[in-house]
Amino acid sequence: MQMRPDIQIRSILKAMSDVILPAIDDQNQLAQEQARLCMGLLQLMSKQLPLQYRYDCDELTRLLDMGQQLLALADGDAASEASAAALKQGVALASQVRARAMAEPQEVLEAVRQLRAVSGSFLQEAYAKAEIPTALERIVLDTSRAQLLRERAWLVAQGWEARPEDLPDIGTLLAAVFDPSTSTEAR
Repeated sequence: MQMRPDIQIRSILKAMSDVILPAIDDQNQLAQEQARLCMGLLQLMSKQLPLQYRYDCDELTRLLDMGQQLLALADGDAASEASAAALKQGVALASQVRARAMAEPQEVLEAVRQLRAVSGSFLQEAYAKAEIPTALERIVLDTSRAQLLRERAWLVAQGWEARPEDLPDIGTLLAAVFDPSTSTEAR
C-alpha cells in the first residue's frame, strides 16, 4: 500500500509491462493496443504529476495578470458595473491565493520529512528517560491517531477497509488544514 502517486504509478506500469501485457492474447490487437495506451497515459501522468502544481500556479498567475488588465478597462463601457465588481472580487481572491501558494510542493515534503526526523529524535531521547510524562504519551497517541485516520481515508479507494463508510471523507479531513477556525484536535 503506497501513498505517493509517483510510486503508485511506477508500480502499475511495472505490473502492466511484466504481468498484464504478456498475458494478453497476441491475437487480440485491440486489447494489446488499449493496454499500451493505458501504459502511455500512465507514463505521461508520471511526468506531468510533479509539474501539476506549478502548471496550476502558472495558469493562476496568467489569469490574474489578465484580470488586472481587464480591470483597467472596467472604468469604461467595456462591461456592466456588476461584471466589473465580480471581476474585482475575483482578482482580489486570486491575489490572496497566489500569495499563499509560494512554497513548492517539494519544499513542503522536505519540511515534513525533516520535522518527522527531529521529532523522532526528540521522542527517542525523551523515552530513554526513566519516566515518560503522560502529556508526551498523549501528544504521540493523538498525533498517531489523526495520522492513521488521514492515511486510511486517503487510501480508502484501494479497497482495504472493511467498513469504508465509517471513514470521514479525505477532502473534509484535508480542508481542516486551510480553515483557521478548525481546532488542531479535529486534524
